[in-house]
Amino acid sequence: MENFSTLHFLYAFIMLAGAIYFFYLSREPKGVPLYEYFLAITIPLWSGAAYLSIAFGQGVLKQSERTIYFARYLDWVVTTPLLLLALAFTAMIYVEKKNKTMLLTLVALDIFMILTGLIADFSTGYVKYIWYSLGVLALLFILYIVWYPLRWIADSFGSRLSIHYKRSAAYLTFFWVLYPTVWLLGPSGAGLTQQAVDVLGFIILPIFSKVGFSILDLHGLRNLEE
Repeated sequence: MENFSTLHFLYAFIMLAGAIYFFYLSREPKGVPLYEYFLAITIPLWSGAAYLSIAFGQGVLKQSERTIYFARYLDWVVTTPLLLLALAFTAMIYVEKKNKTMLLTLVALDIFMILTGLIADFSTGYVKYIWYSLGVLALLFILYIVWYPLRWIADSFGSRLSIHYKRSAAYLTFFWVLYPTVWLLGPSGAGLTQQAVDVLGFIILPIFSKVGFSILDLHGLRNLEE
């Protein structure tokens, strides 16, 4: 763990810097609802705290053959639903009465996806791939909602919002598809890559999918309001 603790400390610092930057932007919201900034600030703060526990050796369970970073799931079960809410609120930014059913469905599917991934990480043999497949199935349902009902909502409010939403959705989709890919190739899955690759992958991916996404989304929304 000593070899990876520095990377996790660095990740926590980057997340804190991201949260401070989003707080700075919120001081001059430029017409963007404050709940968008609240989500952007909360996501890196929680993620940084979860990874800090890994840096301290607390968010990790060492088994005889492999290491389970369960704090990652504590991160994802909170931050990934918030990311989906941020994206959904972007699509619905001009909708006065938000579609609560759609929002709750996204959150429920996401929590199911993360928890099945956690169970898969603790599983062995073919059972692991059953739980993994259930999580991937939930991801496919999430992407359907992102690219159809939510996209239709954004499209209905003109080309500027439509273009921004599709750009943000494509960005998030790209990185979210990489998560189960890295998991499957790594020690938690088929074991085709080393632990170091797995650790580095799950540090780089959330930096881009959390702080990177919020930068893209918030600045796009601020430009819309201008």
